Amino acid sequence: MRKSATRPLPYTDHPMSEAAQRLHKRLAQAGCGSRRAIEEWIRAGRITVNGETAHIGAAVTPGDVVCIDGKVVSWEGAAAPLPRVLIYNKPSGEICTRSDPEGRATVFDRLPRVAGRWVAVGRLDFTTLGLLLFTNDGELAHRLMHPSSGMEREYAVRVLGEVDEAMLRRLRDGVMLEDGAAHFDAIIDAGGQGSNHWYHVVVREGRNREVRRLWESQGVTVSRLMRVRYGPVSLPKGLLPGRYRELAEGEVNTLLAAAGMAKIETMPQADSNPTSKAAPRRSAAPRKAFSPRRRFTAKRS
Repeated sequence: MRKSATRPLPYTDHPMSEAAQRLHKRLAQAGCGSRRAIEEWIRAGRITVNGETAHIGAAVTPGDVVCIDGKVVSWEGAAAPLPRVLIYNKPSGEICTRSDPEGRATVFDRLPRVAGRWVAVGRLDFTTLGLLLFTNDGELAHRLMHPSSGMEREYAVRVLGEVDEAMLRRLRDGVMLEDGAAHFDAIIDAGGQGSNHWYHVVVREGRNREVRRLWESQGVTVSRLMRVRYGPVSLPKGLLPGRYRELAEGEVNTLLAAAGMAKIETMPQADSNPTSKAAPRRSAAPRKAFSPRRRFTAKRS
């Protein structure tokens, strides 16, 4: 009986642990080229691992010797990959899950493809608009969302009802909600009259419907809610609902620093800051302009 031929590839024997990485990904991190170019080099037989010709899908560990055209690749000083981060202007009527049994649109429908997957930094409820961040770096997303980061979230809020100084003082000092005490770190009157009165507020937690519940605890109703800033990232004025913009390297490094992570310097790449885009899922209806988005820095107590 003829035995099936197997090609010995000892460098793939180790499991995909934290120390192991896909060969094309590891070489791209080292600045050897793009992942697509490296895959072509692998197919052309230009890359070896521990003296054997590499193949697509191979994994390597720090102890493996990788050569390109016979030259050993040095891992010293190899740069970590720069996370991808998107600013997405969420319209009303989209949910922040990957799929919905009711068939409603999700915020993931419009996003571009990415190696791995997009992770949403926090959530916005069904009717809330505005800034939603996405990244392919789970650690960055975790740090930005964790309460210990104290990351500011700024919202533009239109309220219905009488608002006086005593009420604003209570909202700054703190009120008791069903899940514990909560407060606004800052409140600023953004103008308007009657049913079109706007405020900008800042919170540092990502509790469910916290902004709405704080106002409702004072007997007023939130008729419009829009997130305009998350940490150092503000919603661009020209970014229409349903569209996204990818952060440039400098902007990503600012976000990394805010999250307490090391900055990453990369080699220049084309189209590092594409213009705002939208997936062709459906055309968004024209929307009326909101009140001016005043950015302010909350005084820290």
